[in-house]
Amino acid sequence: MSAVSTVVFDVNETLSDLGPLQDRFRDLGAPGHLAPLWFASVLRDGLALATTGHSAPFAEIGRTLLTSMLDPRSLDRPVDEAAQHVMDGFMGLSVHEDVPDGIAALRGEGLRLVTLTNGSSAVADQLLAGAGLREAFERLLTVEDAGLWKPAGSAYEFAAEQCGTDLADMVLVAVHPWDIHGAAIAGMRTAWINRSGHTYPGYFTAPDIEVAALPDLASRLP
Repeated sequence: MSAVSTVVFDVNETLSDLGPLQDRFRDLGAPGHLAPLWFASVLRDGLALATTGHSAPFAEIGRTLLTSMLDPRSLDRPVDEAAQHVMDGFMGLSVHEDVPDGIAALRGEGLRLVTLTNGSSAVADQLLAGAGLREAFERLLTVEDAGLWKPAGSAYEFAAEQCGTDLADMVLVAVHPWDIHGAAIAGMRTAWINRSGHTYPGYFTAPDIEVAALPDLASRLP
């Protein structure tokens, strides 16, 4: 088996801490616990589109769901403005605490780093720039250019084509088991960041590597 040359990162939740989005909901007069339910619903609808060969931008799905999930009676502003307030929160997110040291370790091994997000490349750029990590990444890729959301195989194939690399020489790093499963089926190697200590679902293809924090990954890669 050849050595890994390129590390492909999921962005939302894998690199970024989505916790502050709960404050965006509270700003509006909505309950903070609605944030993770809303985000899961965005993923649900994006993945459902992908299974039928269709796609829509993350922001479009996100805003549309917000206008239906937010209760106008509890809001301090019109629902369209409230939805945009939540979406704007993505541009102010920070990376998880373990990310800077993990990125430094991977770069120290001479690996190429790219992102592949179901969101926008602008959000990834803002996130990494804010953490002082943008220069560590060669490319910021988005499924908006691939045509279908992950975990559709064509999304991972798009990343390989853009990097001029075989899928087998890439490793997908994510916190989402469905993303790990999709990458594995496509032919990538996989690494699951299990910050929560949860058990990996047995119905998905198991990751090649499991780590509790990103700095542990560099020493585990072949």
